[in-house]
Amino acid sequence: MLSEVLITILFFVFVFLFGYILSRTGKPYNSLIFNFHKLFGLAMGVFLTVTVYQAHQTGPFSPLQILFLVITVGIFVILVAAGGLLSIEAGGDLKSISPVTLAMISGVHKVLPYLAVLATAGSLYLLFLP
Repeated sequence: MLSEVLITILFFVFVFLFGYILSRTGKPYNSLIFNFHKLFGLAMGVFLTVTVYQAHQTGPFSPLQILFLVITVGIFVILVAAGGLLSIEAGGDLKSISPVTLAMISGVHKVLPYLAVLATAGSLYLLFLP
């Protein structure tokens, strides 16, 4: 259990680090940093999926565990969608979006990572609760 938590923390640190650097470099985004940000996020998603699958092999999930997992997955899906829209907009391919909508999407992509950390921590805690 401790190794899963430490690996998840490392993934979050790298995703946050590259996301922070990416936001500071401005548009157009540096493709190397941008790809590291996406790949660490993808690797974290795959790792957490495998972790949840392995935890499910030991026994069925309780309703509370399922609720936390659904919330966590939902947050990650929204983050990926918001990040995708931001990257499309940064490339200049999303010209019809209003500035207010773009600001909302950007705000979602800046706030939800912190909720993702909390939801993931809660999910891992409930999965590996002694």
